[in-house]
Amino acid sequence: MGSILCEHCTGTCCRYVALPIDKPVDRRDFDDLRWYVMHQGISVFVEEGDWYLQIAARCDNLLPDNRCGVYEHRPAICREYEAGECDYAGGEYHYELQLNTPADVEAYAVKKLGKKGVFTMPPQASKSGSNGSLRSLRVLARHG
Repeated sequence: MGSILCEHCTGTCCRYVALPIDKPVDRRDFDDLRWYVMHQGISVFVEEGDWYLQIAARCDNLLPDNRCGVYEHRPAICREYEAGECDYAGGEYHYELQLNTPADVEAYAVKKLGKKGVFTMPPQASKSGSNGSLRSLRVLARHG
């Protein structure tokens, strides 16, 4: 059965990295999520109650025919992946929740936190004299 799937493989699982993150609980956590999805190729999703940061990034070892160029020496995470978990589904993923844009995050924050989930900062407020980039690195380390 696995070989049948592999013959039709589009290499979907080799085109992103998903890292577990903490479930957001307050406005600051949602603001961090909003910052994540402001970057190209980044989204957040929930699957089986677990939260993930998804990074669209093609594996360097994916061959043009969507097979693995280092199959015999592939990393453990790839070896543990079983055909029954294959991302080849011929359609959309069915996440419990997927946040792709800052507007998605804000709408979800409002749903969970009410009015206090709204992000209404003037366009230049985020650029004025804060330590944003340093804090961003700490956020990634905290969630990583």
